[in-house]
Amino acid sequence: MTITLRPATRDDEGLLFELYRGSRESEIAAWGWDQAQQEAFLRMQFVARQGQYGFQFSGAQDSIILHDEQAIGRLFVMRGESEIRLVDIALLPAHQNSGVGTRLIEQLIEEGARSAKAITLHVEMTSPALKLYERLGFVPVSENGAHLFMRKNPDQST
Repeated sequence: MTITLRPATRDDEGLLFELYRGSRESEIAAWGWDQAQQEAFLRMQFVARQGQYGFQFSGAQDSIILHDEQAIGRLFVMRGESEIRLVDIALLPAHQNSGVGTRLIEQLIEEGARSAKAITLHVEMTSPALKLYERLGFVPVSENGAHLFMRKNPDQST
């Protein structure tokens, strides 16, 4: 299995929306809305999030994750002077729990160790990814509503 990254482009908007939809679909379905309402809401939220990312993380590396040249996900990383922020990592359902996300996060951890930078991220407290981050040595720093801000210092062992 060959995993590579390439820069995201405007042509990737459909994939990025599908990744976003997949991260919110079960939550939205529980609200009892019909498909048209769900679709409209998700599209509005997706556009807003894309705009927020562009504003808040200007200069970040927005990459498409490729498995044997096929687009399967997104890795959005902001590299700062003292930290590497994992802004977003998402995989299509068929590629979740396959080790791809773990491998990419471990590469960020190695980069952080080489450059003496902490790796930071936000995660929903109900997200299955929380267990992965804890397993990789991330520790909670603060809590904001339904989200945890987590950090892994470069001198922490995994």
